[in-house]
Amino acid sequence: MAEVRFYHLTATSLESALPKLLEKTLERGKRAVVLARSEERVEALCSHLWSYSDRSFLPHGTRRDGFAEQQPIWLTDRDENPNGAQYLFLTDGAASERLDAFELCALLFDGRDAEALQAARAEWKRCKELPLEMTYWQQDEQGQWQKKQTS
Repeated sequence: MAEVRFYHLTATSLESALPKLLEKTLERGKRAVVLARSEERVEALCSHLWSYSDRSFLPHGTRRDGFAEQQPIWLTDRDENPNGAQYLFLTDGAASERLDAFELCALLFDGRDAEALQAARAEWKRCKELPLEMTYWQQDEQGQWQKKQTS
């Protein structure tokens, strides 16, 4: 059964949280797809992953780079899995109809954005109707993740 984790960002931005989650993904020997809502956002995230840290490297690619099957992390604006990823990261309100095709799906949303919060609540309700294991995580004031709910 696929697990869906809702990550409620309250202390850090997506640009701060996503690389850390992707590092953990690679440490576990898994591949990831990061789904964004637009090609422009994909390119912005791609640029960010090249420069977010001078001490770390996250190998990744986009449709523009090609060779999806060779990329441990694939950034896209399409509901696809061309690199055989086990983990899916949904950003910026992106949605997938293929949640059950992954071991783990992480939906990251900005809790300071009313529209993003509403969209995450709607997605929680939608996911409750599916055979998925769900957990809700929220950042504390220091940016540490706290498990708040399991369904």
